[in-house]
Amino acid sequence: MADRVQSRQHSSALASESQLRELMDTYQQPLLRYAQRLTDGDIGHAEDVVQEAFLRAWTHLDRLTADRGSVLGWLRRVVHNLVMDGYRRKRARPTEVDIEIAAAEATADPTSVVLDSLVVDQVLRGLWPEHRAALVEAYLNDRTAAEISAELGVPVGTIKSRVHYALRAARKASAAHLLCAV
Repeated sequence: MADRVQSRQHSSALASESQLRELMDTYQQPLLRYAQRLTDGDIGHAEDVVQEAFLRAWTHLDRLTADRGSVLGWLRRVVHNLVMDGYRRKRARPTEVDIEIAAAEATADPTSVVLDSLVVDQVLRGLWPEHRAALVEAYLNDRTAAEISAELGVPVGTIKSRVHYALRAARKASAAHLLCAV
């Protein structure tokens, strides 16, 4: 009796192995191309994802029948989910930073600090007085639009508009200044 059970398990394993081999022969290349597109061309990551998809297919061979839907569709969904899970995992983990490198980057060159402050000062002087006042209050004094509105006696929407236009003008002016500096 035990021999028959063992024999059935062995033949079942061989059948599932041949089914998996057939799935891989049929769908490996289309899945690999799909995974490469999802992983921005990273062939190594794409191969890992496709291998994991086939492992999941092997554990769910009973679900992969034509009457239950497209096998390729099921495999593509598994590949898609694996790639998206990887992106979510990567985004959820904080990136590791070498403390020595971070410290070296954090210490600013005094010359660049002075130059940056001169550029900011020059850009601010080029703004309309109303826009400059709104921008300075919002960003340098860290005040809300409602607080600025109450102080200046203008509607909140006007403050938001002034800040918007001031930022746009400041970006243009600083970009022009950087182009002149190069």
